[in-house]
Amino acid sequence: MSRLILRFIPLLMLSLHCCSPATAQEVRPEFKEQGKSGNPVFAGWYADPEAIIFGDQYWIFPTYSDKYHKQTFFDAFSSKDLVNWTKHPRVLDADNISWASYAVWAPSIIAANDKYYLLFGANDIQNDEAQGGIGVAVADSPEGPYQDAIGRPLIDRFHNGAQPIDQFVFRDEGGDLYLYYGGWRHCNVARLADDLLSLQEFPDGETFKEITPDSYVEGPFVFKKDGRYYMMWSEGGWTGPDYSVAYAIADSPTGPFERIGKILKQDPQVATGAGHHSVLHPPGSDDWYIVYHRRPLGETDGNHRVVCVDKMEFDADGRIKPVTITFDGVERRPLP
Repeated sequence: MSRLILRFIPLLMLSLHCCSPATAQEVRPEFKEQGKSGNPVFAGWYADPEAIIFGDQYWIFPTYSDKYHKQTFFDAFSSKDLVNWTKHPRVLDADNISWASYAVWAPSIIAANDKYYLLFGANDIQNDEAQGGIGVAVADSPEGPYQDAIGRPLIDRFHNGAQPIDQFVFRDEGGDLYLYYGGWRHCNVARLADDLLSLQEFPDGETFKEITPDSYVEGPFVFKKDGRYYMMWSEGGWTGPDYSVAYAIADSPTGPFERIGKILKQDPQVATGAGHHSVLHPPGSDDWYIVYHRRPLGETDGNHRVVCVDKMEFDADGRIKPVTITFDGVERRPLP
């Protein structure tokens, strides 16, 4: 075999492998035709999905999954029924954030003060000397465009060993706002002021409380059900098949949170690396959905992650049942 052919084969294999994140078409239309979401629910390489309901629409705000230096923006997706999704490109761009350069990660969205606040991590800082951390952007509508709200990170330092990434905003029934975040196997909770642009102390004078449960790695998410607080998080390595989700239940938004067990993980017949999730609960219903990312079978590129939705159920004691990850996803579910 000639040297010319030997040189050509690697290039050919590379071109065959590199269906780019921007053009990847993984959605299987047969499920949509059956009135199901299918998994993944929309095309493209995306991860860390934050799902939320605004009015009569479902929204998903994911990380754009690519190499760090290409992660400079967020797309968003909206749906009336969990089946058909509309893409809203570049709702936030690092060009509009003076201090953010790359590794724009894990958006968390909340409506307040007649506006929409998008919290995000940027620059993947490794120490307190680097510039980056958790920022806040604001817009007049869910689809943006979002603009930097404070001109600097809201959190730009390591507190209690927690890397300032993977933020999630939780509004308690009384209106109090809590910010959960943290990488590097440490999780903090802080209180957000009503303007969502600053932090306020807890009654004991602390600003950052460490609430790290056993085996925590990253990606905290909190919701309340039947008077109890459920904290969920990701375990394992995000590039590996062992990425997964576990949870705890507490009587307070600040814990203590003692690990109960794992409820989302790979299925070697369906997908690997199932993790970094959020939860949807249509108001007034008994329906619960887990929105997460996973890696297609046989994929070796750690950045190839796709967004999926499956049902989440509880037993009689309020514990979360293990989630079955599927190809067909969930049935059409319009909001009232």
